[in-house]
Amino acid sequence: MDLDWVSRVAGGGKARRGARVQSLWGGYGEIVRVEIVGGDVESVIVKCVTPPARAKNDVSDARKRRSYEVERVFYERFAPRCSAACRVPRLFGARATNAARGRDAAWVFVLEDLDGAGYPERRGSADDETLDRCLAWLAAFHATFFATPPSGLWATGTYWHLATRREELENVHEAVRAIATRVDAKLASCVHRTLVHGDAKLANFCFARDGRVAAVDFQYVGGGCGMKDVAYLVAGEPGEARAVDAYFRHLRRELDARAIDAGAVEAEWRALYPFACADFYRFLAGWAPGHFARDRHAQRVLDDVARRL
Repeated sequence: MDLDWVSRVAGGGKARRGARVQSLWGGYGEIVRVEIVGGDVESVIVKCVTPPARAKNDVSDARKRRSYEVERVFYERFAPRCSAACRVPRLFGARATNAARGRDAAWVFVLEDLDGAGYPERRGSADDETLDRCLAWLAAFHATFFATPPSGLWATGTYWHLATRREELENVHEAVRAIATRVDAKLASCVHRTLVHGDAKLANFCFARDGRVAAVDFQYVGGGCGMKDVAYLVAGEPGEARAVDAYFRHLRRELDARAIDAGAVEAEWRALYPFACADFYRFLAGWAPGHFARDRHAQRVLDDVARRL
């Protein structure tokens, strides 16, 4: 890690490597906190991506490498549009080495430390209040990027998008495989499109004690129907229907403030919610077949969607 460069982009001072926050999925690097003495900020978060050597035809490796380039584009071009209602960390600087060539690619992100910015809490489980905060963030994010072309991002957001998960599709039961393409097409035909976070799980939200919330991890942000994020966050949870209603209350407020026809958006997206759930459950059936085999709710959703198609 080039601590001199980290210090410069963060506003000066003496940079010192601190504790590792976490390792990146699949051995692709690490996230560390860097302490800065005498600078504009006391600390920053540095995400160092150094992909391991993989075979050229490794689909998973190609997807992950692409995801980090998408994340760089999001922070540089799109994140500045995010308001306090859909708070994201500020990007101080990013480096991408050989990103276009793939094999020798590496990325370094210097990001605002959200702990120091007043978002120190993480939640291991979601009560109604916690879910409501996250849903409000999603509604503001979807409204902010409503009808925004995903230039430089994933054309279709979410990490489980069918076109990038053909290997998992081969592992699912024939009945699930038979509807996968039609479910994907149904969601792709959505008229009212936005940008979706693409990995809106509870672990990617940071909480302030006064009720504010921020989100991180934008590797799979891209175009699509906002229901994909909502389904991923609340599908199968106790009070799922209440949570969906809460999301639309927040979304109507955000869209009304932008003079967008909230009624038309809600009508289309509510109808697509079961398909968004089915889309994720299709991925789960191939990625974690043992878990899916025990998930009666997911199986019922897929059966219901199959009857609707």
